[in-house]
Amino acid sequence: MNACVSNWITRGFPLWSCLSAVLAIYHPPLFLWFGSDAIGWGLGLIMLGMGMTLRPEDFLRVWRAPKVIALGVGLQFLVMPGWSAFLAWALKLPPEMAVGLILVACCPGGTASNVVVFLAKARVALSVSITLCSTLVAVLLTPWLTYLYAGHYLPIDPWALFNSIVVIVLLPLAIGVGWNQWLPKSARKVAVFSPSISVLFILLIVGFVLADKRDLILAHGWMLLGATGLLHLGGFLGGYWGAKWLGRDELDKQTLSIEVGMQNSGLGAALATKNFSSMPMTPAPCALSAILHCMIGSFLASWWSRRNIKSTELQEDS
Repeated sequence: MNACVSNWITRGFPLWSCLSAVLAIYHPPLFLWFGSDAIGWGLGLIMLGMGMTLRPEDFLRVWRAPKVIALGVGLQFLVMPGWSAFLAWALKLPPEMAVGLILVACCPGGTASNVVVFLAKARVALSVSITLCSTLVAVLLTPWLTYLYAGHYLPIDPWALFNSIVVIVLLPLAIGVGWNQWLPKSARKVAVFSPSISVLFILLIVGFVLADKRDLILAHGWMLLGATGLLHLGGFLGGYWGAKWLGRDELDKQTLSIEVGMQNSGLGAALATKNFSSMPMTPAPCALSAILHCMIGSFLASWWSRRNIKSTELQEDS
């Protein structure tokens, strides 16, 4: 697999997500072999790959544009958790489904948002910076916000969630950064393919959860689709209007919309599977989230990319 193939796989991520969802529901054995125990390992490899693309200078970049990055992270953890809690209450979701919806809403942004921002021709560096910061902040905020908003539905152990995030997210990310710092040549070689490997593991994680929970998902299909779809529509709109309200330009508004609207659904599925194993419905909103946010994000990316290309051409002609 060369770099061109890797880029092709990465750019086609929204399409592969939809395709894997259809296959998982239509023929579950295609994904059931992956197994629930492999979800944490798969997500750890994704975080390792993300870390290998980062250098210490990337962390310093945060301080060069702290306001807009803080805005993106703030909107991420204000809009989505609160909106998910409102939807769970307004739609009278069953407790297990409500916890799953709130859990994925409390997760940080994922690498999928970086791909969609790239396709939209918005600000990729800003997107990566917000994803990085939200991932680091999520070590503390995801367990606490999940406990705050979902603790009245079911017993939730925030320390267990915290420990899971440290092992699944923080540790592999730190190893990846260290690898890139001390063994840069090998890290660069691996980092070329890490985005496509990340796409593969996200598809396997989401496909497994959809296949494993197929009967439950089909039984509650419209309720799940409605709740998860409204969650992400609210995130995309909240990110865009929040940035607009604070006077950001169009590319910043598009970037923040995508960052807020797209969650690390793979992390949500991993946390739900590991920490709520006795609640079979909890991972389902996380898996469905991965499909719906890619579909909405892809539509916006297609629309915005045409607008951004036209805007650039007009500026060059003037």
